Amino acid sequence: MTNKLMVSFRREFATARVHFRVGEFDAAFYRLERAHILGQRFFVPHMRTHWWMLQVGMIRGDIKEIVGQLFRLLAVIPGYLFGWVPIGNTGGADVSAIRPMPIPEDLSPRLAHYDIRSAVAERLRAWILIGLLLVLAVSH
Repeated sequence: MTNKLMVSFRREFATARVHFRVGEFDAAFYRLERAHILGQRFFVPHMRTHWWMLQVGMIRGDIKEIVGQLFRLLAVIPGYLFGWVPIGNTGGADVSAIRPMPIPEDLSPRLAHYDIRSAVAERLRAWILIGLLLVLAVSH
């Protein structure tokens, strides 16, 4: 994650948490959606945004959001492993989990340099290395 992207993600996420703490759940969710757009290509930020969206859903008693976020939390793993995420998707249960969406203009410059082929190749190299290490560990 580039420094500018990290700063933008952290800003949106921190703002969401402030809104959450004071009971402004609509505002918190809006900021989590923006954080999701920025962080969805990275495992930990992606998981964090869905975890907090789940928390908002639980406080609201929104069954659709709770179920949707539980599904999305599980989907983060294969999405990360294979480098595929629907760019611009806001991450809430009110939209399809596989639907790409337009990126808000103010967030677009932070996402301009992402190359999915490089991301997939990087993950593939990491998983091959992990696989080899596991084979070596088991064979001894």
